[in-house]
Amino acid sequence: MSVLIVTGTSTDVGKTITTAALAACVRGHVTVVKPAQTGAGDGTPGDLFEVTRLTGVRDVHEFARYPDPLSPHHAARLSGLPELELGEVVRRIVDLDALHDGPDDLVLVEGAGGLVVPFTATDGWTIADLAAALHAPAVVVTTPGLGTLNHTALTVGRLAEDGIRLAGIVLGSWPAEPDLAMRCNLDDLAALSPEGAVAGVLPAGMSTVRDFPGTARAALSPRFGGTFDWAAFRASVAGI
Repeated sequence: MSVLIVTGTSTDVGKTITTAALAACVRGHVTVVKPAQTGAGDGTPGDLFEVTRLTGVRDVHEFARYPDPLSPHHAARLSGLPELELGEVVRRIVDLDALHDGPDDLVLVEGAGGLVVPFTATDGWTIADLAAALHAPAVVVTTPGLGTLNHTALTVGRLAEDGIRLAGIVLGSWPAEPDLAMRCNLDDLAALSPEGAVAGVLPAGMSTVRDFPGTARAALSPRFGGTFDWAAFRASVAGI
């Protein structure tokens, strides 16, 4: 199975842009899944529309959509629409994965909110439960600024508790002029990461760049098909 979960430390940390960047770097066939889209009504572009716009990837799948911009369990309840069943989500992702079995093929699954946000009110399953059921590793998208150390450590710790392999930590939006806290946090985030290196740093405003695939490759490490060099990046923002 070639499935990679994209989760985050919270909402609005850059999960969709990271998902698109990862998709742009896949050498084989890429399938992108968003189990639950919230905050978007029928006919309204959601996160998968953005992934397609940035990458051209059209093998995208949304399993449920709720109009209110809430966590999936609240959004489903308020809309009166059916909740997603974990077993059904797992089955559909496994079926999608089976359609393309090349060594470089990948199914990317973008979560909603953070790692333990409930998808249902009935059993409260989370993206962590989905990752565990699929035996899939997870990329954690986080912010660079003040507060990230606690949020990221808690997320990484929960992955370890649930036996989910951490594929890497990605900074979802790095500004042109990082503040002192951002620069100070880099080594701490690297210490939480596999191989002691952050796996990617996406520049702020990346959704508006002219060459998104090229920017994605430069922003993600070789483990994800990119050319990002953590040591060189870290040296470029030294001086704290």
